[in-house]
Amino acid sequence: MDIREILRLNPLVLAPMAGITDFPFRMICKEMGAGLVYSEMLSVEALVREHKRTFGMLHTDPAERPVVFQIFGSTPETMAEAAQIVSIGEVDFIDINMGCPVPKVLRSGAGSALLRDIVLAEEIMAAVVEASRVPVTVKIRLGWDAQNIIATDFARAAERTGIVAVTVHARTKAQGFGGSADWSAIKVVKDSVGIPVIGNGDVRSGLDAKRMIDETGCDGVMIGRAIEGNPWIFREAKQYLETGVVPPHPSHEERRAVMLRHLNDMVRLAGEDIGILEMRKHLSWYTKGLQGGAEFRERINHMWGVGNVKREINEYFQGLRTGTELARQPGNSI
Repeated sequence: MDIREILRLNPLVLAPMAGITDFPFRMICKEMGAGLVYSEMLSVEALVREHKRTFGMLHTDPAERPVVFQIFGSTPETMAEAAQIVSIGEVDFIDINMGCPVPKVLRSGAGSALLRDIVLAEEIMAAVVEASRVPVTVKIRLGWDAQNIIATDFARAAERTGIVAVTVHARTKAQGFGGSADWSAIKVVKDSVGIPVIGNGDVRSGLDAKRMIDETGCDGVMIGRAIEGNPWIFREAKQYLETGVVPPHPSHEERRAVMLRHLNDMVRLAGEDIGILEMRKHLSWYTKGLQGGAEFRERINHMWGVGNVKREINEYFQGLRTGTELARQPGNSI
């Protein structure tokens, strides 16, 4: 598939997020308006060893396409072998993670660690491009720290190896997820290469998405942490980009329906116990800022049995409709 055309038709991209962008959530974000969705990152060591859980993360469906599966590792040989495995499946692109700042990933020599060795990084990109049956993208940061900004050199190296697009998270490894993203650096990269550039960092609304495109000229806008409990951000951003109008926030009823659908899909994919564990963070995010949300989260995070969880969700939103949720909070009486 032509990633430039995909981004031209819809520049909104769901970021790869560990423990979050699994198949059920990708499907929701796709339906809300994401044009391109990324999987959570997959360990190439686990893939080549045929780790059952990691192979399960390759689950997809034609309805979510185009879809990108992201891999991480530190050696050209293993990365190439994993690319062969992944690209056999129903996937449109493979992405190489060269930006994750998590210590566990860094200790393995992967993720942001590769920002300190552009020679090895270029070897890995070339090996993956050669081995993959589908086009390859790469996700990077600006550099290791403010004294070592190498995003432009990395993007040029990526283009030389045949990478078809580069995502730039406009922070350094040293920043982690703190501070502010430097969007001006995205523009510098965009002006330096001929392949599409996807901007990432501090996009929290449709207005931010439009502003990033206007300020940087990027081909796509990747949205990460702002999607936690808010897949509607894609609907907001898509409508704002197309019409200049910001749609209303989701109603309580729509929020309830999405929570129940997400729970059902997760349990169907992962089984009841694991599905409920995985959903606890999502259910907490979905209710952030709502009346009685803290108390709902306290109850839900100690609850087992999908029927019990569904009942709690329904009762919570029924309480919001009737005004009784406040009465359920400690210290209040009906």
